Amino acid sequence: MWKRIALIVIFCAQPLMPQSFTDVKPSPQQMAWQDLEIGILIHFGPNTFMNREWGDGTAEPTVFNPTQFDPEQWMRAAKSAGANYLVMVAKHHDGFCLWPSGQTDYGVKSSPWRGGHGDVVRDVTNAAHKNGLKVGLYLSPWDRHESFYKDIKKYDDFYSRQLVELATRYGDVTEFWLDGAGSEGHVYDFDRYVSQLRVYQPNSLVFADAALLKYGDIRWAGNESGYANEENWNVLDLQGYLRYRPAEADTPLRKDHWFWHPNDEKSLKTVAEMLDIYEKTVGRGAQLMIGVAPDDRGLVPDSDVQRLAEFGAAVRAVYGADKNLARRAKIAPSFAAVIDGDTETFWSAPPDSRVATIELSFDAPITFDRALTMEWLGDGQHIEKYSIQAFTDGRWMTLHAGTSIGHKKIDKFPSTTAARVRLEIISVGGSARIREFQLFNGAASAPSR
Repeated sequence: MWKRIALIVIFCAQPLMPQSFTDVKPSPQQMAWQDLEIGILIHFGPNTFMNREWGDGTAEPTVFNPTQFDPEQWMRAAKSAGANYLVMVAKHHDGFCLWPSGQTDYGVKSSPWRGGHGDVVRDVTNAAHKNGLKVGLYLSPWDRHESFYKDIKKYDDFYSRQLVELATRYGDVTEFWLDGAGSEGHVYDFDRYVSQLRVYQPNSLVFADAALLKYGDIRWAGNESGYANEENWNVLDLQGYLRYRPAEADTPLRKDHWFWHPNDEKSLKTVAEMLDIYEKTVGRGAQLMIGVAPDDRGLVPDSDVQRLAEFGAAVRAVYGADKNLARRAKIAPSFAAVIDGDTETFWSAPPDSRVATIELSFDAPITFDRALTMEWLGDGQHIEKYSIQAFTDGRWMTLHAGTSIGHKKIDKFPSTTAARVRLEIISVGGSARIREFQLFNGAASAPSR
C-alpha cells in the first residue's frame, strides 16, 4: 500500500511538459461545430416594436405582441441561406425574457401575446430541431431592467437560475452565447455560470470574447463586419494558457442593425457583399453568424427572406460540389481522398514529414481563379505555410502563398488556365492532413449585385 502511494506521489511530482500550439487538439464537439460553418443569430423583442437597437429596460411588456409569429418561416429562411445552426437571443440587454422565466415578470408572461402564456424560446427551438438545425441560446449577462443588477452576488444568483432554466427546458444546446456588452465595471461569476451550464449541457460550446472568458470554447472574431483574419489560428495563447478556440464572425444581414426597423430597406446587404463576407469568414476558417431580425409581425421580412435565399444560391453557384473542377483531375492513388468531395476522408502525410506536394493533372487545361483547401484538424492545426501553383509556359508559377489553412481556406487569384496544378505544403508543425483540395472558376458565377 505504501509503495503504491509513493509511486503516485513521484509521478505527480514530475514537471509538466511544455505545450506547443500544434499539440492542442479540438474536442469532437468543436470539430462538429466547425463543420456547421453558417449560423443565424435571431434578435427579437421589445426593441422590434419600438424602432430601437438598444433597449434600456424600461419598455412596458405590453409592447410585445406579434400577430403572425411563425418560427417555421424563420427556419425556412435560415436553411435557404445554407445555415446549419441558429442562436436565439433569449434575453437581450434590456432584460426582457422571451421565455416564461420564474425569476422575473419582465418578459413574455406579462405581455398580451398569447394571453401571457407564450414561450418564444420553446417555439423557436422546437422549430429548429424539427428542421434539422442545431440550437444555440444567448442570455445577456448585462441586464438593464433589474434594479438589483449592481448587487453582484444577488444578480449572479438571479442569472444562474435563469441559465439553468434555459439549459434544462429546451433540449440540446450546441452553443451558449456570452455577450460582453455592458460588462465594463461589473464583475460576473463566469466560473459559476459555465460550471452550471456544464452540469446540464456538457456538450454545449461556450462563445465569448477571448478577453472576457479565458476558457471558452469559441471566440469572437473581433468585429461585427463578418470578417476573420486571413491568418487564422484556432489555438490561442492567453498568458501561457493554450486553448483551442475557433473563431465565429458575426454580422447582421442589415448594415449596423441587429433588430428590425421600419422603412429600412436600404440597409440590406447585397448578395455580392454577403458572398464576400462568406469568403472572408468561412473561407478563412471561421464560422459565419448572420444576424436576422423578424419584424413586428413575427415574420422575417420578405426582402430578407429573398436575400438569404439569393445568398445561399450564390454560394452554391460558385462553390457547389458540381462546380468543383478538381473532381476531373488525375491524381496519385495515395492522394485520392483530397479530391473525392467527401469531408469524412482525408490524406495524411507520412509521419515526421515536413513538406509535401499534391499534384493534380487534367486531360485538357482548365480555367480557374480560386482554390478551396480543408485541413483535417482532429490532431490539431498543423500547416504553417503553403502555396498553390500552376504549370504554365513550361514552369511552375505560384498563384497564392499563405500560412494558416485550418478548417477551410478559400484563396482567390487571377484567372489561370493550366493542365497541372499543385498544392505545396512547405512547413508543418506535426503531420499534414488534407480533407479536400478543390478548384473553381468563380468569376463566371459570382453575383454582381
